[in-house]
Amino acid sequence: MISSIRGEVLSVGLDHAVIEVGGMGFAVQATPATLATLRRGTEAQLHTALVVREDALTLFGFAGAEARELFGLLQTVSGIGPRLALAALAVLEPEKLCAALSDGNVTVLTQVPGIGRKGAERLIIELRDKVAALGGEPEPSAPAGAAGAVRADVVEALVGLGFAARQAEQAVDRVAPDGAGDTAGVLRAALATLGRKK
Repeated sequence: MISSIRGEVLSVGLDHAVIEVGGMGFAVQATPATLATLRRGTEAQLHTALVVREDALTLFGFAGAEARELFGLLQTVSGIGPRLALAALAVLEPEKLCAALSDGNVTVLTQVPGIGRKGAERLIIELRDKVAALGGEPEPSAPAGAAGAVRADVVEALVGLGFAARQAEQAVDRVAPDGAGDTAGVLRAALATLGRKK
């Protein structure tokens, strides 16, 4: 298993970054909050998890080891794949996700698009005891930027996650009408709004 990766950031996309290690560029899927901490041309180190499928090898990257552990734990639950696990970590910081699982907070868990009440209850039943051993360090959020840039970044990220452009714009305008806030925070709020509408 590739447990970490360190090298120069060649590019940062909506849902992944390319990091060069030993002359090879590795595409690493990550949450918007993690991607927001990466800058092209600088060196970065991410904790990683390699997901092997019949038709693909996909590398997922995380700012902290706890997020990576949660990513793996979530996938032990029936019906939770890597994409949904990553979406959960995009909406909820590791600390908040652990607290929701430990406290049996269905309302918080259903903020994640794709997780309904039954799915949230199943997560709580299966993971409540397992998350007790994990710490709780949230991924670093991106520094605040210009209002227009934050709105554009969040809309792009939502479109990259599969939402329609108009739907994404409306969600962002609802949670941050003046464009105030950091990219990661506005994205989490918008995702929570979109999740409630499902």
